[in-house]
Amino acid sequence: MRVFVLAGGEGTRLRPYTYSAPKPMLMLGGKPILQYVLENLKRAGLKDIVLTVGYKHEAITSHFGDGSRFGMKIEYSVEKEKLNTAGSIARYRGKVKETFAVVMGDHLTDIDMADMHKSHKKSGAIATIALYHAKTPLEYGVAKVEGGKVVGFAEKPLLEHDYNTAIYFFEPEIFDYIREKEDFSKDVFPRLLAANKAINAYLFDGVWFDIGRVSDYERFVELFSLMRFMRELEG
Repeated sequence: MRVFVLAGGEGTRLRPYTYSAPKPMLMLGGKPILQYVLENLKRAGLKDIVLTVGYKHEAITSHFGDGSRFGMKIEYSVEKEKLNTAGSIARYRGKVKETFAVVMGDHLTDIDMADMHKSHKKSGAIATIALYHAKTPLEYGVAKVEGGKVVGFAEKPLLEHDYNTAIYFFEPEIFDYIREKEDFSKDVFPRLLAANKAINAYLFDGVWFDIGRVSDYERFVELFSLMRFMRELEG
């Protein structure tokens, strides 16, 4: 099965780190973020990879090559301009004849892609979205008001959300709903819903991080350094 790994963004929120390297090539624990993404796909038996690249793509192509060093087959789709998430795969319209996946090249996750694929096929839907179930505590107490009177009170309640992780499985029919330079969540999924097309939800609560800010990246660098230090102590 083919997997599109989107790795063409500039990572502007991670400057100055991304002045010299694309976001997926930022290092954590001695490996680029993108390598963790590919290793998780390989664990699920997904080895046929298309990397969509753009900004400073030479750093990616020189490191991963044709993928043989990593036990994978990798081809590249080089973008000359920003195409957005759905637009990045639009050029493959008519070339993909079976179920395929799309993931981001700069997210850390341990999601079970094989199990998600089973959920997708069982659903019969045109698309499956991986949703990360999380609980966020509010810093304040919240009152429930009815008719001008307080009828309830919750101290620092937990708000539950299902986050779109931008991990998807699709049937080839999805290309009928993709236009140039579009985004899946902003453009394609609303179009599917308007056409009464089912979108399957795959809920998980394992590990998922989008390292989107400088503070996030620096925190993870420290965490991976600590993990390496602890392993050295144990060894």
